[in-house]
Amino acid sequence: VQLVESGGGLVQPGGSLTLSCAASGSIFTINGMGWYRQAPGKQRELVAFRNSGGGTDYADSVRGRFTISRLNRENSVYLQMNSLRPEDTAVYYCDAKGYDANRKAFDSWGQGTQVTVSS
Repeated sequence: VQLVESGGGLVQPGGSLTLSCAASGSIFTINGMGWYRQAPGKQRELVAFRNSGGGTDYADSVRGRFTISRLNRENSVYLQMNSLRPEDTAVYYCDAKGYDANRKAFDSWGQGTQVTVSS
């Protein structure tokens, strides 16, 4: 299962960006998709995750500013990021968990997309 991300870039503080991620390959079902981020010198952390039932989980630092959404029929996930802050600067990674066509569990990651918040 492959994940392709897009939408990163440079934005001023207070600005907005939308990240997109699409999964492809021999997918039977995706149980959940989400976003993690890793800033220089820090561990990778959860940003937001959405399961197939619609349940969501957000990091406290982004709750109220970021919104995760999914298009199940397209195996896609999006992250709308508003009121961006310099501390949101990181490489953002898409994650998908599910079962492939052989009913084997997978946990796949994208290559990452850079988000830089700076004036």
